Amino acid sequence: MPSLDRHDSVFVLDLGDGENRFHPDWLTAVGAALDEVEKAEGPRALVTAATGKFYSNGLDLDWLFAHTDQHQDYVVSVHELFARMLSLPVITVAALQGHTFAAGAMFSLAHDFRVMRADRGYWCLPEADINIPFTPGMAALIQSRLAPQTAHEAMLTARRYGGTDAAATGIVDRAVTEDAVRSTAIEIAQAQANKAGDTLGTIKARMYAPALATLRDSTNPLG
Repeated sequence: MPSLDRHDSVFVLDLGDGENRFHPDWLTAVGAALDEVEKAEGPRALVTAATGKFYSNGLDLDWLFAHTDQHQDYVVSVHELFARMLSLPVITVAALQGHTFAAGAMFSLAHDFRVMRADRGYWCLPEADINIPFTPGMAALIQSRLAPQTAHEAMLTARRYGGTDAAATGIVDRAVTEDAVRSTAIEIAQAQANKAGDTLGTIKARMYAPALATLRDSTNPLG
């Protein structure tokens, strides 16, 4: 399960050491960690990271197929996480040490910055290959955070981007060696920690207002 630690003014949220899929209990734990980051005072920033082969493999499809009656509520909760991260009033950095797929890739896009391992691991939106269309909220998030040509390719072709390619296309901000992923993310976060607060939150809310409105539409989240 996710765990929260603090290094000076940088909170580090470790998502776990498995596939880090979005099980409801996982979503609750991440939400509680974000509560703690938000209620803290003074300079602060957030890094999300993981240990093992995956940063996140996205939706917990096994849970979802076993609870089809809760499909819409589950999607709403995932959208809420994306919207909250996108508008969080602190600088956020995703440290992608491993595979970052599907909703996990979308979660990374909801961060302000991304650092990825250069030599191994893929960032991928596989929905076109697995026959699961993007929800309106997911599409809005992706298109608000990627250049149009990159969003088009990533969404339609399910291309697997390695770290170097992801950096070249603007999906991530830095591609570094394995042992530098987390430390680089912390360094980026630390440099911006003094920006935390209401002004930053307002800037984000206005910058991404259309995507946030779509993500927060709980009446028809599936389109």
